[in-house]
Amino acid sequence: MKALIVDDEKHVREGIKILADWKQNGIREIYEAGNGEEAIQLIQTIRPEIIFTDMKMPKMDGTQLLQWIKENQPDSKTIVVTGYDDYHYMRKAIHFGSSDYLLKPIEPEILNQTLEKVVNEWKKEEVDRKRKETSSLQINEMKPVYRDRKLTHIMNSDSIQDELFEEFGWLQQSRPYILALVRVEGKTIEAFQGDRDLTYFSILNVINEILMEYECGMGFRYLSKKGQIIIIFWDKFEHIENLLIRMYRTLKNVMDISCPIAVGKPVDRSTKLIDSYQHARQVLLNRNILIESESRVFIYEIQSPPIVKDLMSYAPSIELAIKTGEMGAFEELINQIDQDFTEKNYLSPRQLLNFENEYMVISNKWFKYYNIPLKVSDDIEERIDLFFDSSGTFKLQEYKKRIKREIAIFLRKIKKSTLQKKNNIITDIEKYLQKNFDRDVKLQEISDHFYISREYVSRKFKQEYNENISDYIVRIRMDKAKSLLKNSQLKIYEIASMIGYQDDKYFRKVFKKVEGMTPNEYRAEYVKQ
Repeated sequence: MKALIVDDEKHVREGIKILADWKQNGIREIYEAGNGEEAIQLIQTIRPEIIFTDMKMPKMDGTQLLQWIKENQPDSKTIVVTGYDDYHYMRKAIHFGSSDYLLKPIEPEILNQTLEKVVNEWKKEEVDRKRKETSSLQINEMKPVYRDRKLTHIMNSDSIQDELFEEFGWLQQSRPYILALVRVEGKTIEAFQGDRDLTYFSILNVINEILMEYECGMGFRYLSKKGQIIIIFWDKFEHIENLLIRMYRTLKNVMDISCPIAVGKPVDRSTKLIDSYQHARQVLLNRNILIESESRVFIYEIQSPPIVKDLMSYAPSIELAIKTGEMGAFEELINQIDQDFTEKNYLSPRQLLNFENEYMVISNKWFKYYNIPLKVSDDIEERIDLFFDSSGTFKLQEYKKRIKREIAIFLRKIKKSTLQKKNNIITDIEKYLQKNFDRDVKLQEISDHFYISREYVSRKFKQEYNENISDYIVRIRMDKAKSLLKNSQLKIYEIASMIGYQDDKYFRKVFKKVEGMTPNEYRAEYVKQ
């Protein structure tokens, strides 16, 4: 594997090269670039799997570079590294598909955790890519599979080979087309016991049987995107709405599944099919998922897509709620976010996907802050699909309950982690006292050294060791004094000085109070024994 580090500061590039555990993650080649333009030239040549990039750079900045990578090298995994703890940059990184976001100065542990995670993501995706490539090369004898591959290829091509016009008699270079997009959600696949192939086969049987009656279109599984079926209409456009409603209701009545369908804009030639598809996709992304409906067929034009609301704007309130450590602090905040995001009883998949993306970024930030492992599905759509019922209505209240459960678990982990940390601090305080027993250690010194209050130190230490700090120090001193008294060569005043008493008379007084005899009597008793 190859990695590219893009930053206009050489010392930052060198730091990443030194701190990252490349060998353990299977990265053998590391390249550097000082700005986005240099990076693009390298990317086109070396095709790196992992790309670290700064956001503020001369000539071409990180935002422009991320956009270029998304469009031209989408298989690469990107990690944004910047000195700006600014949610604006974080949003840009999310928008252009960045896998993670690191702040300068970079902590080695976080850097390597992030690198390991991103490498594993790339490997997982590479397995899927190779599987798809292999299946594309081995054309299955089954006609539906062949049809799906060929039509997916047509959708993604700027030009169409002559033999395809012969294979698909309806396919012509210059004629009008309209596409419809059918969304196959997680609940639908669950209805077929998780068998994806059976799901698509069954749905396409219903769709194509209806289309065959009118000889006006063909449905196929769109292999470039998970969870999508495309219907290409080449005739009888006036019947499209009724045909799609019939398909939706048949699937609902026969199989008890809800597959929302959106219609794209008309196009005038086969090479523009993707334009009709993109329009249909926008219609689906902007549909209202809160309303209940007998048929979820969307044919309207999008005049002005709703503004996508931003969860990042609530980051200060979220931080404040986290630091209170109580679930009650989140209740009002969650209700406010709910109210803002579902204004006029409207919520779109686009809004929800954006919310989930930003929710995961914020969660990841705070889990890292408290050094708590984060284990969630990396498939955002799968997390959302769980909350659509069999009628295709989004169960908002159930979704909110999941968010609350996740937050409650997180807060419990924070408390456990904080408690453990505080217990460890008390142990460290004891070690500090043992090391400095021979001088006058004040409570304020301990408070300043360990960044905790004097009251907490005093109370917690007594709970743990059943005595206050001053008595503990006296006990350590007396134990040390008894050990030194066994050496008959040392004077009493020398021993007193060695264990932190400048006044040997005071030492003698304390020793007798604690041990019940004077230092000389203790030494004589030891010699006698």
